[in-house]
Amino acid sequence: MNKKRIALIAHDKKKDDMVELASEFGDLLRQCNLLATGTTGKRLAQEVGLNVERKLSGPFGGDLQIGAELAEGKIDCVIFLRDPMTPQPHEPDINALVRACDVHDIPCATNVATARLLLQQLVPHHPAHGHSHK
Repeated sequence: MNKKRIALIAHDKKKDDMVELASEFGDLLRQCNLLATGTTGKRLAQEVGLNVERKLSGPFGGDLQIGAELAEGKIDCVIFLRDPMTPQPHEPDINALVRACDVHDIPCATNVATARLLLQQLVPHHPAHGHSHK
């Protein structure tokens, strides 16, 4: 079976949530091929110890790079922790990436609750973690 290829993206105010989520699902994520936008990928590598293929930062085209791979069928799912309360300079790129997920029928979680559901589905016998959920 091929390794799942998961894209991980988080806006600035959601990066701590992404690190926490990745720590919670570290065992699963270590079995996948991961790609992430700039700073998110750096933090996941440094703070969680994950092996991550880093793309450009979102505002510099990272979302577009991931969208291109997604359109080529190279990504199995996207976790995109968006900050809905802060305007983003690259809003069209963000919308294009989410649209590409819809066009190509790729699962896309945009908040921690749906990200947990998506990741739990990737492990058939996902044991209950001893982590507290907020």
